[in-house]
Amino acid sequence: MTPSRFVRPTIFQSIPGLVAGVSTRHGGLSKAPYTSLNLGVHTDDETAVIEQNLSLFCADLGVSPADLARSYQVHGDKIWVTGRAGYQSGFDAMISIQPGVFAGVGIADCTPILLADPVTHVCAAIHAGWKGTVAQIVHKTAKRMIENRGSNPKDILAYIGPCISFAHFEVGDEVAAQFDEAFKSRKGAKWHVDLKAANKTQLQSLGIQQIEVDPACTVENNVDFFSHRTEKGMTGRMLALIGFQAT
Repeated sequence: MTPSRFVRPTIFQSIPGLVAGVSTRHGGLSKAPYTSLNLGVHTDDETAVIEQNLSLFCADLGVSPADLARSYQVHGDKIWVTGRAGYQSGFDAMISIQPGVFAGVGIADCTPILLADPVTHVCAAIHAGWKGTVAQIVHKTAKRMIENRGSNPKDILAYIGPCISFAHFEVGDEVAAQFDEAFKSRKGAKWHVDLKAANKTQLQSLGIQQIEVDPACTVENNVDFFSHRTEKGMTGRMLALIGFQAT
C-alpha cells in the first residue's frame, strides 16, 4: 500500500465543506535530502519540483494551489487575517475569513495548529515553534477569531498536528526558563519541553475544548515526516492546510 500524501484530522471530518490536512513526506518528486513531497518554497530544492509537489498535495485534498494563503514564517506572533489567497512575509498565523481561501503553514518540527469554526466558516493555520509558543501565537490567533470574527469558543474545533515531541525536544536552560513548569522536565544536563501540551493549554484558556492532539512525532516518525532537527537542517517542509470550500 502506497503511503498517503497527507494526514486528515479526525476532528474535522464531520464538518460539511471543510478541507484540512497535513502533508507527509510521501508521494512527491523531490530527490534527497528533500525526499520526497517537499513543500518548502524556501529550501534549496528545485522550484519547479516543489510546485509539482504542491499540485499533487492540493489535488489529493481537492483544492487549487492558487487558493492558498501562506507566508514566509519568522517564528513571531503576527497574524494575517485575509479573504484573499496569496503569499506574504512575516506572518506565522493565517486566518481565512472567506470560503475558498485555504490557510497554510509550513513545518518540519514546529507545531502546526489548525482551527475551524463551522458556524462562522472562519478558520486558521498556525505555525508554533518554541518561540511562537512562548509568544502565545495560538492564544492570540484563537482570541482574534473570538473577539474580531464572532466565534464562540464552544464552536471552535482545533487540531494540534505532528511536531517534535516531549520525548525528543531537548533544550538548554535559556529556552526552558521561558516555559511554565507544567510543560518541561529536566533530564540530565538538558530540559525537555512539551510543545503540544503548551499550545493545548493556550486553547483551553479561551474555553476551546474540542481539541484533537495528533500523537505523531516528527523525530520518532521521521520516515513519514520531515524533521529539521533530525536531518540537521537539510530537509523538506510539510504543509498544514485548512479552509472551507466555496459554495
